[in-house]
Amino acid sequence: MQKKIEMRKIIFATQNKGKIKEVSHLIFGRDIQLISLLDINDVPTIVEDGSTFEENAKIKAKIIFDKYKIPTMSDDSGISVDQLNGKPGVYSARYAGENATDEENNKKLLYDLKTLPEPHLAKFICSAVYYNGKNFLTSSGEVKGKIISTPRGTNGFGYDPLFIPDGYDVTSAELNMNEKNEISHRAKAFKKLINLIIQQTEQL
Repeated sequence: MQKKIEMRKIIFATQNKGKIKEVSHLIFGRDIQLISLLDINDVPTIVEDGSTFEENAKIKAKIIFDKYKIPTMSDDSGISVDQLNGKPGVYSARYAGENATDEENNKKLLYDLKTLPEPHLAKFICSAVYYNGKNFLTSSGEVKGKIISTPRGTNGFGYDPLFIPDGYDVTSAELNMNEKNEISHRAKAFKKLINLIIQQTEQL
């Protein structure tokens, strides 16, 4: 007789609608009830002052778990450009300043690259973590590509309109959700993380 698996309630520690859409797509049919920070009240202030993507992801997950006592997933991700010595890196979301829009961040990136020769090689990096109050599960993913000078596409967010993944002639923002979740840094990280969560739960 097959053991009935109870639905796992997990908070995804983000208010980014693009991230929520991507990860919700990945967990479809996986016995996980995903709650985002858009679904709950009194969200605490989170200062992401880690020096790595993983450190920032762990900071978010622990703060949210400590507040609500519900297992929490979080991620930190960004783009690393070779010619900028890895920048924007952990500052990707605020590259043009605190509360900068995607458009402002994209404009700053293009400004910083305008005197440098093409190709502008880069990679998206994601660190995803899960915290249940006792220990962390961690995973990571990346996708390599290049930055172009003119934004293209409306399906993505962040730096997606400027990024062409290796092996493609379209930007990440021109891919549909299924195509993006085959190759994206976030999809790679969260696919691994979700499998780790399920494995851990089944061992209890």
